[in-house]
Amino acid sequence: MQLLVTNSPFTSEQAELLNKLLPTLTEAQINWLNGFLTFYQAGSAGTAAAELASGAVLEATTAVPAAADVPQGPREATILFGSQTGNSQRLAGRLAEKLKGQGFDVTLSAMNKYKTNKLKETPYLFIVASTHGEGDPPDNALTFYEFLHSKRAPKLEGTKFSVLALGDTSYEFFCKTGRDFDARLAELGAQRIADRVDCDVDFEEAASGWIAAVSSAVSAAPAASQVSVAAASVGTASAAAESEFTRTNPFMAEVLDNLNLNGRGSDRETRHIELSLEGSGLTYAPGDAVGVYPQNDPELVEEIISFLKWNGDEAVPAGKAGETASVRTALLHHYEITVLTKPLLEKAVAFSGNAKLAELLKPENKEELKAYLNGRDLLDLLRDYEPWTLKAQDVATLLRKLPPRLYSIASSLNAHPEEVHLTIRKVEYEAHGRKRKGVCSVYASERLQIGDKLPIFIQQNPNFKLPVNPDTPVIMVGPGTGVAPFRAFLEEREEAGAAGKTWLFYGDRHFVTDFLYQTDWQRMLNDGVLSKLDVAFSRDTDEKVYVQHRMLENGEELFKWLQEGAHVYVCGDEKHMAHDVQAALITIIAQYGGKTQEEAAAYLSELQEQGRYQRDVY
Repeated sequence: MQLLVTNSPFTSEQAELLNKLLPTLTEAQINWLNGFLTFYQAGSAGTAAAELASGAVLEATTAVPAAADVPQGPREATILFGSQTGNSQRLAGRLAEKLKGQGFDVTLSAMNKYKTNKLKETPYLFIVASTHGEGDPPDNALTFYEFLHSKRAPKLEGTKFSVLALGDTSYEFFCKTGRDFDARLAELGAQRIADRVDCDVDFEEAASGWIAAVSSAVSAAPAASQVSVAAASVGTASAAAESEFTRTNPFMAEVLDNLNLNGRGSDRETRHIELSLEGSGLTYAPGDAVGVYPQNDPELVEEIISFLKWNGDEAVPAGKAGETASVRTALLHHYEITVLTKPLLEKAVAFSGNAKLAELLKPENKEELKAYLNGRDLLDLLRDYEPWTLKAQDVATLLRKLPPRLYSIASSLNAHPEEVHLTIRKVEYEAHGRKRKGVCSVYASERLQIGDKLPIFIQQNPNFKLPVNPDTPVIMVGPGTGVAPFRAFLEEREEAGAAGKTWLFYGDRHFVTDFLYQTDWQRMLNDGVLSKLDVAFSRDTDEKVYVQHRMLENGEELFKWLQEGAHVYVCGDEKHMAHDVQAALITIIAQYGGKTQEEAAAYLSELQEQGRYQRDVY
């Protein structure tokens, strides 16, 4: 995270100095500095500076207890996270603070930053990892995942471990990355000291339980050095200064504007929504996301209630523990009703009088089940497998909580103080004889009015951030709504007066009706904020042209930018676009860098390791 006057207590001059210094520090230097700052705060500046020169400060902050008081056993723990959107990193940080408070010296690291030669010496290893795409590790977990599953992975008989896995039960390969880590560590001889926990999209409670289980398992660990205590106190103070509004306590943001970005005649509808953050204390940086808690379709809610012959005003469990709401309100605001998952069907069997549902769940019908889950919702399930004994009170048992939708932020806080802007494309389609509607996108386009309040939180994404050095060239690839974070990137650079070159590749269907934020890009080109813009409109030509084609056409210049140190950012569809863009980059690197395909792929992997190739894909 880059320090700004708006998100820290520092002046602009202090923030600039710290932004230059912090990225250059090693982990050892940060720990040492934590201890020095604690000593500095306890004494005078002059005394601290003098003792720093003599080495006394280092001794004071790493004091060791008397021999009789020194507990036996290791007091080091390593926590590694693989995170695409920041959830795993945040949870890993919570575990780190917990263990520091229990007396551990903690190494907290993204998997791609961890030196694997230290792995064999790690007495305690804790993994927090999400699963991405079709069962794939997140970008910053890939190299460690491959290492651990290779023949180079060491035996780990002396290591105790536990794994927290994040995923989504609506996907076939639920929590696969975490499960793979758990199984592989056991294969390598490590001892599991707390069972793996697999988290669905509503992960807070399950994750808290895992952290408590790990804490209990290591409760006999020895006391920390004063350096670790200092680090823990610094982290606590920082957390206390954050906004009170979080994922579990969202802020009710007022809608300031809600515009359709598509032109008349377009077969698409994309909303530009501006929200007020006034009074929230919420801050964000370009690359972060907003979590939005939407409302389900009222018509679908009424159809479900009518089908089951429930009284819509009956009180049922909803919201936080102990709270209730009418079943109508619960289905509208609190429970997911548009996605079917295998765990949902497994629970539903107990309430269905139709033997075919249990038959569908048999292992030999795996493919049939997969096909049934695709594109259907709760109303389909109710109609297809009646009769039912479901009562309104059973919703809390049967349904999972309505998860928030994450949207890349399309604004700079410096350019729009106390506001945040979102770009949301309306999703509607026909499937299985019924019209389907995207929960949040249709809510935003059809029912969200100016002046309404929308429950939101900020989702920090440290894995998708502008270079610290404003002179660094930036290449951005964002077709469709994937362009949203690049509006934020360019606004931020404009406000900062950054001198680095910028190049945007944008694509959509039609130039006339689907060119999102066209006037913004034209103004930025005229003002020099945007150095170069290449566009691809797939339906305006006989042969479809996409952003990867524009990249290949400009391959020589693009590779030159890479050689000059450019950072590359990709945002948007993971299944097709992101793979095609990556293939184009490898082709360009091979052709203009004089490399084989394998060498070009390794070059791109190195860029990723350096943080020069970042993706926000979904």
